Amino acid sequence: MAPGTPRFDAGRSCLDLLATAYPEERIGTARELAEWIVGAGLVPVGVPLPGVDGCWVAGFRELRLHVDRSVRSGGIAVPPDSLDRINHAARAAAPPAIRAVPGEKGRLKRELAEPPECAALLSLLARDTVDLLTDPLARAAVRECEADGCSLLYLDTSRGRRRRWCSSEVCGNRERVARHRRRIALARS
Repeated sequence: MAPGTPRFDAGRSCLDLLATAYPEERIGTARELAEWIVGAGLVPVGVPLPGVDGCWVAGFRELRLHVDRSVRSGGIAVPPDSLDRINHAARAAAPPAIRAVPGEKGRLKRELAEPPECAALLSLLARDTVDLLTDPLARAAVRECEADGCSLLYLDTSRGRRRRWCSSEVCGNRERVARHRRRIALARS
């Protein structure tokens, strides 16, 4: 995965939002945020997002901070200011309204009823966070990547709950290559 490429493999939108801060800032501009919003599935592909600006970036980054603090607490002793911010965002606006419309060959496709507002999209992410924090099974499945130097969180839905890395293709491959190199180095010595 190329550096700066958004990741959407954490298993929850709110956890995917956390990945935008690692290893570098991935939603630092309005364009990057708009691409992330589409990639995360908060809006259907092709939806114009002309209102995305620096204020949206600041709002998403602020919510990300509070989501991170809350999820890393394991839902226990969540910092009160973070819980207040998440709850406020969850109730501040209704999520964007969707509708089904005919698409190619008569197949239905999802479309937004009107252009999304920042508060509505933040509400989606905040509600996803509330769902995660209040669902004991989902909360118990949150893991931190075991790869050296990676602290991303993900939802472990694997059989037997044995997933070790945020991404098998990224961190898992890096760890397997490092383990292979260590074995070869040991064999040579």
